[in-house]
Amino acid sequence: MIVTETAEKIKNMEIRGAGRIARTAAEALSTHAAGLATGDIGLFRREMEAAAETLVATRPTAVSLPNAVHIVMAGLEQETDINRAREGVIQRASRFIESSREAVGKIASIGARHIRDGDVILTHCNSEAALSCIIEAHREGKAIEVFATEVRPRNQGIVTIRTLNDAGIKTNFIVDSAVRSFINDVDLVIVGADAVTVNGAVVNKIGTSQVAHSAHEARVNVLVAAETYKFAPRTILGELIRIEERPASEVLPDSVARTLPHVTVRNPAFDITPAEYIDLIVTEAGAIPPQMAYVIIREYLGWGIEEFHKAFEINTRHEE
Repeated sequence: MIVTETAEKIKNMEIRGAGRIARTAAEALSTHAAGLATGDIGLFRREMEAAAETLVATRPTAVSLPNAVHIVMAGLEQETDINRAREGVIQRASRFIESSREAVGKIASIGARHIRDGDVILTHCNSEAALSCIIEAHREGKAIEVFATEVRPRNQGIVTIRTLNDAGIKTNFIVDSAVRSFINDVDLVIVGADAVTVNGAVVNKIGTSQVAHSAHEARVNVLVAAETYKFAPRTILGELIRIEERPASEVLPDSVARTLPHVTVRNPAFDITPAEYIDLIVTEAGAIPPQMAYVIIREYLGWGIEEFHKAFEINTRHEE
């Protein structure tokens, strides 16, 4: 079953990156809708809602996932005709996937304007949107240099340096704990986001907050590149974004852990960077200060108050 397989790949990080996760989930819902052999609109809705919940439950922190699912499922509850319902899901999924890809291109163009010729840039983790800004600035002929972190414990930084290398960009690969040692050599920090809250705080790969704090102390500007569907509508209701904690085996092999009975390995996958450490959030709709995050949620995501409460109830069921 495509939904189950996709959910497992997202959960196990075979599919990673907030944008890729969102597009893959939308595609899975589209394929599932096309393959549901039923003429019963009630059954179709129930099957689609179950598939949506399965996907949303896989990664609790990456808000791009529930936002993508919300966009694809929008209007299904009111539909009474099975053919229109099926076609609606497929069309919304297709539009979302296309707009998601276009968003990265727009972010690249906007973000590159904030990169000066000669800038030294630091990036953390493997963000498609953040890298697009850096690569676009290089494509425009700006002489830039990059510091990229290794990103323990899953080493996503290796994917980042391979991308930068293939683009012909001079890159320095450093361990995460070396950021403070090099921050004074940096002119600009550019990172991605897995979620942006209503108050402008950014949830991103573990270590981002330390990078931003170091940059703040060194008076280095921090730019966050994030598609609008990474903004977290439910934070308007005061809901906190749950930080996913990954298996201990990612940090310490089980064979070693068994010899250390008094040691507990903590492995949070994300951390929260306060809005005061962020200078600008670059979206496909434009660049905004973090304090204007609510505008994106209101104007571009289109969540109504009833949908906020329904989404909150679904999330609560999962936590139970």
